Amino acid sequence: MRGYLVKRLFAGILTVFIILTVNFIIIKIAPGDPIKTLMGKEHDNPDLRSALEEKYGLDKPLSAQYLIYLKLIFSGDLGVSIIYNRPVTQMIYEGLKPTLLLTLISTTFALLIGTSFGIIAARKEGSLFDVVFSGLAYLFNATPSFWLGLMLIILFASKLKWFPAYGMSDVRTSVTGLRYLIEVLRHMILPVSTLILIQIPSYFRVAKSSILQVKDEDYIMTLRAVGMSEKMIFNKYIFKNAILPIITLVGISMAYMITGVALTEIVFSWPGTGKMIVSAISQRDYPVLMGVYLVASVLVAIVMLAIDLVYVAFDPRIRY
Repeated sequence: MRGYLVKRLFAGILTVFIILTVNFIIIKIAPGDPIKTLMGKEHDNPDLRSALEEKYGLDKPLSAQYLIYLKLIFSGDLGVSIIYNRPVTQMIYEGLKPTLLLTLISTTFALLIGTSFGIIAARKEGSLFDVVFSGLAYLFNATPSFWLGLMLIILFASKLKWFPAYGMSDVRTSVTGLRYLIEVLRHMILPVSTLILIQIPSYFRVAKSSILQVKDEDYIMTLRAVGMSEKMIFNKYIFKNAILPIITLVGISMAYMITGVALTEIVFSWPGTGKMIVSAISQRDYPVLMGVYLVASVLVAIVMLAIDLVYVAFDPRIRY
């Protein structure tokens, strides 16, 4: 077990390092000029440009910038935003909490709902429940998250006025404690619902197909032949073997949500890393972009390592 863990940990570190390097190169060679954006109307001032390039290390060769970047990372410093002149670490910390809030809550509910419905559909294959929810799964699977978010805003915020449409709290009021928590929960409902509806189809289809595949295996037929009850067969054998693909999907879904929640955050003006990435791309804020991608890569590597360990717990053969 220890050897397997060490190998997976090394693979995760190597993956993060490769992603870090590729992101650095792509961001640096991409078109755009953050210094010009920062200078504004003074973009024709060569002395000011030289001073700013020297301040942010952009006057050095690409290889030197890369080595400086690695040194900063290993010292726990992600640099300073070129546009906002703030520590990138602080900006990411502020944006990551709202993003993880959406990601963890939506993924948890999508997993529970999608898997439960998938199991029911598999056990009642061909029933009205199976037909209806299979159709809905294909429908929502083909629906873009931004479009679904806009539809929820139009219906529940603009028409019915049940929930607020934008932000994490009402900027016009200043509340603390329990009232602030309630305010955040109200603002979360629409973006979280969007992400749940987008994720449910994947869990539904994987759970259903896994159950259907396992329940037709020869050893399941043998258990039925010797008189074991369907409830015991399902709980002890079918579900235990069918859950492995679902565990894999949780890891993939979490990894996607950490980096792919940007569109939903933009639609709902949610103050997470998604909005930060879009803003940094438009303004060519290199330190922010590289910092966000680095943190996202580390989080994804941690999630995938955790999924590997859970996988081993369900199937000990993998460690060998």
